[in-house]
Amino acid sequence: MTRLAETLLDGIALGSVYALVALGFTVVFKASGVMNFAHGSVLLLGGWVVAATHGAVGFPFAVLLGAAAAAAASGLLHLLTARGLRGAGAHVATILTIGADLVLLTALARAIGADYLATGDPWGPAVVRIGGVHAAEARLAGIAVSVALIGAVFAAFRWTRWGLAMRAASADEEAAALMGVRLGRMRLTAWCAAGALAAVAAVFLAAFPAPGLDRSTGQLALAAFPAAILGGLDSAAGALAGSLAIGLAGALAAGYQDALGAFGEGLPGIAPYLVMVAVLLVRPSGLLGSKEAVRV
Repeated sequence: MTRLAETLLDGIALGSVYALVALGFTVVFKASGVMNFAHGSVLLLGGWVVAATHGAVGFPFAVLLGAAAAAAASGLLHLLTARGLRGAGAHVATILTIGADLVLLTALARAIGADYLATGDPWGPAVVRIGGVHAAEARLAGIAVSVALIGAVFAAFRWTRWGLAMRAASADEEAAALMGVRLGRMRLTAWCAAGALAAVAAVFLAAFPAPGLDRSTGQLALAAFPAAILGGLDSAAGALAGSLAIGLAGALAAGYQDALGAFGEGLPGIAPYLVMVAVLLVRPSGLLGSKEAVRV
């Protein structure tokens, strides 16, 4: 029973961090209709800046610098792709993000090298005991920070002009523009916010029990991609639900792969995609995604 409780806690912690990344996918898609495949590289950039600067400025300021760098990179990516291709369509911008991902990932791989980089987080390998369950402090901190940031994003969706503009543009872009919504500013802000969230996620993806930040950390964002698809690309609440489902599936697969024998080998890596496919077979629009009306 203790093993199950610890596995579920790990799943919730991973799902919470995945939610920061998946929410970035969703925010960008709602704002501009683009699936940003360079999001993993932006995440890696933010984590690398934290690792490179924490020794000089301290961990809190390093996280702020990492979030600022990732936000700037994501905003620049928007300016170079989506905003510059108004006549070509969002699908062309989506393809260009793949090329941008390759360029940025190659540069970061050279900068990071083959080593694991420490981000200087204050939790380290500390473990606390809650009842009979052992939990890493970094996992608990990840849950707390993710809940706070996700709550802030949902509050912005609900009570700010930016959130109102995004909801209006998502419903009818042309009508929103006619009503005075500045689509360019709204989209740029959305891309920057997604980058900042990804940088914070990088810190917890590299924290204990992970050995640190390395060239493959950005690939962990791929686990959040099926979470965004699973929840419904146009639904922020769906991104949260999908991330928790993916996190729990991955943790359960990793925690019990020994009991599955040969079937458990490699299962943690494909578990997110198995869950995504299983749900999409029943609900093609995702858990909370809106269904498109089709006239025949």
